[in-house]
Amino acid sequence: MIRLPLAALLLASCGPQALSLPEAAVDRAATCGVVAAAEARAATNDIKQVLPFTAQLRILHYALLAGAQGEAFSEEASTAVIERMTALQEEITEGKWQELAPACRAAYPAAEKAEVTLPPDRFEAQLGCDELGKFLTDRLRSQEMNYGGPLGEYRDLLRDFDKTLGPGLRSRAGADLAGQQAERREALAAVAKLGQPASVMRQCIERYG
Repeated sequence: MIRLPLAALLLASCGPQALSLPEAAVDRAATCGVVAAAEARAATNDIKQVLPFTAQLRILHYALLAGAQGEAFSEEASTAVIERMTALQEEITEGKWQELAPACRAAYPAAEKAEVTLPPDRFEAQLGCDELGKFLTDRLRSQEMNYGGPLGEYRDLLRDFDKTLGPGLRSRAGADLAGQQAERREALAAVAKLGQPASVMRQCIERYG
């Protein structure tokens, strides 16, 4: 019987740890966001290189999907996911995060969907594009220097919507601001589930830009 020295046994136990996808909705989405970030980072040649814009949107998509669990979008759930990504990052990336990728794909099929179709109703499609564009530009405001080009395109589209969406929103929800906000939250929840945000916004710009 071969007996390994204690030091060798200790070293063998210090490798990357196996991970599992959490049951809690916020932790599950945050975990998959960290996995998406790790995959994007592993695909770059330089660890200091800025991640591609589409990769950043893919990471944010998990926060979007967590907020879109119900009929109306939950800003609280989405924000909680973004905060948990930061808290969980080190633990996940030091473990066997690669093994979580299939579980994340199964848990969030919308995050894998690159072919998207906007709602047939013009107002619903425009309102969804407007809300998604606002969400993305707000979350990436601090990275304007890295992603100014695409974010600028999104803002141009949002300015156009500012001029055209008002009458339709009032006809749907009336003059009550709370009712209008409810319409906006429902539109964002719906558009978040269509597929990858980069693909959705591309369709928005091609149709309404």
